[in-house]
Amino acid sequence: MLTIKLLRGNTELVINRLKIKNFDAEPVIKKVIQTDDLRKETQNKLDNCLAESNSISKQIGMLFKEGKIGEANKAKEKTGSLKAESKELNEQLNSLEKELNELIVQLPNIPHESVPAGKSEGDNVTIKEGGSFPELKANLPHWELAKKYDIIDFELGNKITGAGFPVYKGKGAKLQRALISFFLDKAIENGFDEVIPPLLVNEDSGFGTGQLPDKEGQMYHATVDNFYLIPTAEVPVTNIFRDVILSADDFPVKKVAYTPCFRREAGSYGKDVRGLNRLHQFDKVEIVQIQHPDKSYQSLDEMVNYVESLVQSLNLPYRILRLCGGDLSFTSALTFDFEVYSAAQEKWLEVSSISNFVDYQANRLKLRFKEKGEKKTKLAHTLNGSALALPRIVAALLENNQTKNGIKIPEALIPYTGFDMID
Repeated sequence: MLTIKLLRGNTELVINRLKIKNFDAEPVIKKVIQTDDLRKETQNKLDNCLAESNSISKQIGMLFKEGKIGEANKAKEKTGSLKAESKELNEQLNSLEKELNELIVQLPNIPHESVPAGKSEGDNVTIKEGGSFPELKANLPHWELAKKYDIIDFELGNKITGAGFPVYKGKGAKLQRALISFFLDKAIENGFDEVIPPLLVNEDSGFGTGQLPDKEGQMYHATVDNFYLIPTAEVPVTNIFRDVILSADDFPVKKVAYTPCFRREAGSYGKDVRGLNRLHQFDKVEIVQIQHPDKSYQSLDEMVNYVESLVQSLNLPYRILRLCGGDLSFTSALTFDFEVYSAAQEKWLEVSSISNFVDYQANRLKLRFKEKGEKKTKLAHTLNGSALALPRIVAALLENNQTKNGIKIPEALIPYTGFDMID
């Protein structure tokens, strides 16, 4: 979340930058400053009240020793009154701090100066394209290929759970496992440390990375224990560093994790839901970085280049998009999306988002660091990206590599699959 210092010192800048996200911040920021003024005033009253109470308490013993019983009793009455006043002021302060926090979390992150204006994904800017488009003699969509070669069963998943929960079978299951291992190995080769996090998180973790209270409707909620199924490994992995103080020498912190991901996808019914295009449960390898504020955008560029190398290794046609303000997430300052071309569907499919959240998540997480030789802490920067999300990668691989004899496996994956053709 944004800091009060930023909101007070750069009010007009924040208001103008958040217009890029099509968010009217002025009334919220005005209320934040008013509430913070009242909080400061209440805090000052409480401090004075406690100081006076402490001062009088020290005098009471001396008054009794000097035999000034009347004055001592009056002083005791005064401290009693001050304690009651302190309690009331403390309750007011807690209420104001809660109100202040509830106001600040309504404000999205400030977009980077390079973020273009726009209302929706149609206003995103393509910054690079790569790969070559396949010339297909066969032109079956992946859901028909999955049935033809008996590698993914959508109807069985629907029977067991519901729509959006496919069952991978035979070589389809092996392809899935091969991609996960391939993506993990490549991340480790590039300096990321592998972790296996929990698949359920508590409210504090959801708040720390910005899923709560903004996206609770998109998350599966285990209500008895008040846990949430993770929508991405970003949530548990980044929360490893909640309430942590790092040293500047620790940067960059680079983590990678494979997890299943769970998303309700509320409101998306009927929109590109065929086959693997939009699932409620899917596999993803996620990379996370904790970085020094001076180097986070350099790290973002490095992460984009890394994800590009993965897509290139799979010989998929791709494009990289800079998201406009209207398509940028609530917590992100700058995001690049990767899309691969699905030849049979003749459409682009998003397979990765790489984002820099600067200090927005870190402020929620209380993730700080100290420069060498300094006592004061600063907020770190957090970044993450899909490297990669499997469903649409699989969809594109199946469609783009189909032949009359079967589906060819990209050369980079053959050591992981153990076969070069699905037939």
